[in-house]
Amino acid sequence: MIIDKVKKINEEEKVKKRNEKASDRMIGKWVKCDNCKEILYKEELHKNLSVCPNCGKHFRLSARRRIKQIADEGTFEEIGKDILTSDPLQFDGYMKKVETLREKTKIDEAVKCGICEIEGQKVVLGVMDGNFLMGSMGRAVGERITLSIETAIKKKLPLIMFCVSGGARMQEGIVSLMQMAKTSAAIAKLNEKGLLYISVLTDPTTGGVTASFASLGDIILAEPKALIGFAGPRVIEQTIKQKLPKGFQSSEFLLEHGFIDKIVERKDMKETLAKLIRLHTITTVAKGGVKK
Repeated sequence: MIIDKVKKINEEEKVKKRNEKASDRMIGKWVKCDNCKEILYKEELHKNLSVCPNCGKHFRLSARRRIKQIADEGTFEEIGKDILTSDPLQFDGYMKKVETLREKTKIDEAVKCGICEIEGQKVVLGVMDGNFLMGSMGRAVGERITLSIETAIKKKLPLIMFCVSGGARMQEGIVSLMQMAKTSAAIAKLNEKGLLYISVLTDPTTGGVTASFASLGDIILAEPKALIGFAGPRVIEQTIKQKLPKGFQSSEFLLEHGFIDKIVERKDMKETLAKLIRLHTITTVAKGGVKK
């Protein structure tokens, strides 16, 4: 009788483990929208450009998926791939964390840059990736973005930057903060040459990225309901000792107050960028071309 009970317990444990594994497989195929709480099938969500079909929430995208959505198929040629994270302060555990993250995500840095075509028009495209240390800007990120700007100047091409960031990378200290000045100076040179720079702010764009190249676009676009700001609401409230307006760091609030030019849904983003590039090209040609 005891043996039968032990066998029964073992069988029940096996069934329980099988059910848990099946449940894990199902969880891997589904995702919950944290806005409307709808359970969504991942494949269908990806087909809908990672936008919730129920409430329109724009899920965060990897650089890889963003490039696939924006660039014409087969045209993206990456630049700056050899510029990788360094450890200027010998920060304890930093490089180990970076290596672990690279292995886990298959991403080598928080921004991917390259030359591509958008509806047949050649551009320099930079896409930040929040999956790598929350898109924080360290030396390598600043170098890649600056290289993109310099490439746009050299080849006389429009520049488009998709921004998503938690700000400066604290493990690199002042080296990280200096990237704000470097990227901003490079954008100033791009502007002197009369070349177009479109900045696209996605959720979230904060910290030193917002305070530098993200806010310097000739045209600044944003995705719906994106969090955009410098410091967090709690820090600002504690500093100025005032209650802040509801949603004051949303793309809708910034549009209302003139900080951005247009909110563009993901399904319309590629077409909108292509139109802006065409309009700028026509205007530039009419004025006699860009400065040498």
